[in-house]
Amino acid sequence: MFRSLLFGTFLSILATQTCFADKQQPPNFVVIFCDDLGYGDLGCFGHPTIRTPNLDRMAAEGQKWSSFYCAAPVCTPSRAGLLTGRLPIRNGMTSAKRVVLFPNSGGGLPAEEVTIAELLKENGYATGCVGKWHLGHLPQFLPMAHGFDSYYGIPYSNDMHKPGGVPLMRGQEVIEQPVDQRTVTKRYTEEAVKFIETNRERPFFLYMPHTMPHIPLYVSEAFTDESPRGLYGDVVEELDWSVGEVLKALKKNGCDENTLVVFTSDNGPWLSFRLEGGSAGLLRAGKGTTFEGGMRVPTIFRWPAKIPAGTLVTEMGSTLDLMATFAHLAGAELPTDRTLDSEDLTPALLGEGASPRETMFFYTRGELYGVRQGPYKLHLWTREPVRYGRPPIKHDPPLLYHVEHDPGEQFDLAAKKPEVLKQLQDAINKHIETVEPAVDQLAIPVQK
Repeated sequence: MFRSLLFGTFLSILATQTCFADKQQPPNFVVIFCDDLGYGDLGCFGHPTIRTPNLDRMAAEGQKWSSFYCAAPVCTPSRAGLLTGRLPIRNGMTSAKRVVLFPNSGGGLPAEEVTIAELLKENGYATGCVGKWHLGHLPQFLPMAHGFDSYYGIPYSNDMHKPGGVPLMRGQEVIEQPVDQRTVTKRYTEEAVKFIETNRERPFFLYMPHTMPHIPLYVSEAFTDESPRGLYGDVVEELDWSVGEVLKALKKNGCDENTLVVFTSDNGPWLSFRLEGGSAGLLRAGKGTTFEGGMRVPTIFRWPAKIPAGTLVTEMGSTLDLMATFAHLAGAELPTDRTLDSEDLTPALLGEGASPRETMFFYTRGELYGVRQGPYKLHLWTREPVRYGRPPIKHDPPLLYHVEHDPGEQFDLAAKKPEVLKQLQDAINKHIETVEPAVDQLAIPVQK
């Protein structure tokens, strides 16, 4: 009996360390991508009443980035930027005619685009998408057409109703319509845990774009009326629980040490919904704008084997940079037949150097609105407040802010810093020469 117990213990230890069977195995990647979560909505980013113990612990055990930007201030182009490492203007996923894709859209992420999932799959990774897609709902645009082995989630935003209601899909099949959105976060979490358990013996990439806290807000019974912040707080606290469950699953399956987990948001908070929207903290404006509150997002990286615990990075980074970073860490080759806007953040992640990102271009609705270089940010155009249909404001001369001294973008320095203004305008002119706008995918109607 004693020998049987020892053998059983040995098998148990072996099972929990499957991810370390090969010391040369490349890291796993988990990207947790919230929808409309604001810069100021987490405890570790300063919110006084929303309780996020799992994310706070993730930041304490990993690395927090205070100047991390999404690729666009609204859903569709932001997701396209993350998955391809390219500004959405280059792949047609931003539009002056339609802000995002809708259920009656006929376009989506073009087949010729290379996604993180495709890149990693070619290098032996299992790939799974659990959550909101919003890069095209037709079969040729769904996750499994872009490198994912599996998909479970909602194909677009949860406020986009069509006859029958919002659908829940597995692969290319609708399995529930209308979906019970009260349990969406819980079910996404269960699917993510299953994916980790199923693929623990090989390198994997899990992309988990949550539906919440996009309007309308839904939360499961266990988190209803639990947060001092009200319904919005309930929703964020359930998302925090979800992060905790994913981290537990990584540890239980022996993958914790060798997994890089990234937590961030697709854009800033939807301020026009007031109490049901989030907070950008001390940043100006929110979703739909290229002010800091629209595109600077709360971001945490955790990788116990490599990232020094409790570190803060104040240099710039972007969701655009996940493509080059993951490729480097996985030993994969980036495509060389196209322009990439992705920087390899590995030196900053490992505490071996600064972030290589020195410049960030701010696009929305198919147009270049501004640029940040170093601590200075220039606005050619702005939108504020967020009200769809209101025209943008052109600034001549452009607005200029020092966003390290003035993250709330309150004090225009254009008149005092003409040399900086010229430097940033030169950067814009040089950048524009590299841009050939692709076919507008968002304006394509469904063919009847």
